[in-house]
Amino acid sequence: MPGRSGWSLVMSDRDDQKGEGQATGGTAPLSGASTEARIEALEAELQAAREEARRNQERWQRERADLENLKKRAAREQSETVKFANEAILKDLLPVVDNLERAVEHAQGGGNGQPLLEGVALVLRTLLDVLERHGVRRVETRGTRFDPAHHEAMAHIETVEHEPNAVIEEHQAGYCLSERLLRPALVTVAKAPGPKEPEPDANLAKGKGHG
Repeated sequence: MPGRSGWSLVMSDRDDQKGEGQATGGTAPLSGASTEARIEALEAELQAAREEARRNQERWQRERADLENLKKRAAREQSETVKFANEAILKDLLPVVDNLERAVEHAQGGGNGQPLLEGVALVLRTLLDVLERHGVRRVETRGTRFDPAHHEAMAHIETVEHEPNAVIEEHQAGYCLSERLLRPALVTVAKAPGPKEPEPDANLAKGKGHG
């Protein structure tokens, strides 16, 4: 059997081995926890990166849609500008048409104005053709109902020969450029007759006379 000193050495060695075992066993859990924390941190960073990428994608899509809308609006405005570029010039030509129409009407009343009538009528037809080629059309009035979007009432006449609100006379033609009104047609509009005033009672009038 070992002596006291031998037992002391054996116990000392066992204590050293136990201490080493405890030290080794203690570091393993610490190392595992550190790895899990690192993985969680990386996953959090990855999730944050994905979220930022999603926001960037949405922002890019919105900006692209805004750019497309801007292009469409610019193209539409350019088309409108080209479509109505000659509006002022064509509007200034309308009084010429008015004067030619009046000249034709005046010549029709004379007996020796046939050449003048034919010449003015030819100019009028030519000018109207030019206006039509540029998209100008005359506002319809004959046989139509009054339309405040295209007509301007100069007078209202009570009549039973026409439906109420019907256009019965045109004083000045109206014109449109494509769908835009250059000027309204000046017209007279029919309206229903108002209630008739009651005729005075003849007997009542005689009674007042005797009184």
